[in-house]
Amino acid sequence: MKTLFLLALAVGLCGCKDTPKPAAEAPKVEPQTVPPPADGRPEIACFGDSLTAGLGLDTGQSFPDILQAELDGRGYRYRVVNFGVSGDTTQDGLARLPMVLADKPRIVVLELGANDGLRGQPVEMTKQNLAQMIEQLQGSGAKVVLAGMTLPPNYGPAYIGKFQAIYKELAGRYKLALIPFLLQGVGGNGALMQRDGLHPNAEGARVVAATVLKALLPLLQ
Repeated sequence: MKTLFLLALAVGLCGCKDTPKPAAEAPKVEPQTVPPPADGRPEIACFGDSLTAGLGLDTGQSFPDILQAELDGRGYRYRVVNFGVSGDTTQDGLARLPMVLADKPRIVVLELGANDGLRGQPVEMTKQNLAQMIEQLQGSGAKVVLAGMTLPPNYGPAYIGKFQAIYKELAGRYKLALIPFLLQGVGGNGALMQRDGLHPNAEGARVVAATVLKALLPLLQ
């Protein structure tokens, strides 16, 4: 009996031993993604309406896109940012101006006013809105290139004359680089315009980009 008791006790003690626990798995470490380096190149902001936005064109065909490619090809280290919004008037541009200023652009191509004219808005109001934008842009240290526009003949010579004079007057007052007519050589040319007769096609956008580049080159470092 004693032998049987000792044997049972030995078995019981063995059964009470802690069983080894499996080793805990090491926590998984997700690979860290390195954010792309910030683009430190000075900025050229193209600030305008549908002509800047590239309405009716495929991605990469707007004049700011072409301008970027031209600058890259010539070795100029600038980045071009498209702040074009289709349908914008000068009043809309004035409301959006803080967004442009927050980007701290070195140069701004200001292309607004066409929609004011097409809606027959008072010329003086358009001029005042543009003047406010120019003053704030220059106050931030940005150089401004002012892109002039004209209107279809059915708006009458008196209104068209006053409208066109806005850009020349403001360029003189604030000593700006002036593009007298952004669509020079493009407007009225069916081979370079879309069917609406208001916006350049892809080939026309290339001509516009060349016009803008010519005005920009003296300002580039």
